[in-house]
Amino acid sequence: MDKTLKNRFWFNLLLVLALCAGFYVLFFSSLSLLTHHGSEAKVPKMTGKPMKDAVKRLEAMGFEVAVDSSFDPKQKPFTVLAQMPDVNAIVKEGRTIFLTVNKALPPLTPMPKLTDLSYRSAVLILGSSRLMLGDTIHKPDYAKGTVLEMHFNGNVITPGDMVPQGSKIDLVIGEGFGNVETNVPDVIGMSADEGIAILNGNGLIVTTIWDGYIDDSANAIIYMQTPAPYNELDIPNRIKEGDVIDIRIMQAPTNEELENNRRPGTSVDRDVQPTEL
Repeated sequence: MDKTLKNRFWFNLLLVLALCAGFYVLFFSSLSLLTHHGSEAKVPKMTGKPMKDAVKRLEAMGFEVAVDSSFDPKQKPFTVLAQMPDVNAIVKEGRTIFLTVNKALPPLTPMPKLTDLSYRSAVLILGSSRLMLGDTIHKPDYAKGTVLEMHFNGNVITPGDMVPQGSKIDLVIGEGFGNVETNVPDVIGMSADEGIAILNGNGLIVTTIWDGYIDDSANAIIYMQTPAPYNELDIPNRIKEGDVIDIRIMQAPTNEELENNRRPGTSVDRDVQPTEL
């Protein structure tokens, strides 16, 4: 009886050892299948490709694909901007490949303040805000090389206005005042607003004096300017951009006064005192 029990013990022990050995072999032989051991591939280059084509190819290679989005104004919508793992990385099948894809619609961004900055600084800030430089418009101004205005779609834009990323922003740049001379604009006989607008448009600095009693400034007339439009020889005077021109305004000058001041030589004396409007 003892011998029989002993034989059963050894039989059961051997059976247990055999089962353990079988499970051990089965586990390690299936481990390569579970972990895709030996099923490795190089990650192809997906950047610059359409998202649809990239996903289709990666899935055909046995990879999982996860998609995120960003925005690059220089790329087409739904173009792959970045990938992880990188190109030619060796990974096992079934791994997840992460793609960053360009958005279809650009997000909005606040317009940065570029006025009073140099042209070079403005361009750098535009780039960091994911905006693009459009046209540059040069305008006579003392602030040479400085941004005077920002335009978007033909309209003046102010800092903080929301614009789509990738938008082209036009800049108005001061170009200083050159040494080119032009004829002195003749604004005698014009209203104050009209004459000042013309003088400013010619790059001149205007100082104004209001003479006598003014009861209707909108209809007051420029009756004198210095320098005058013509000299004693009836030849147009010349002036440089950035020079100062003085204008004097009164309510109702006569035609004789206007003509005498336009062509000096027969000036009209008037006992008038400058007054503030």
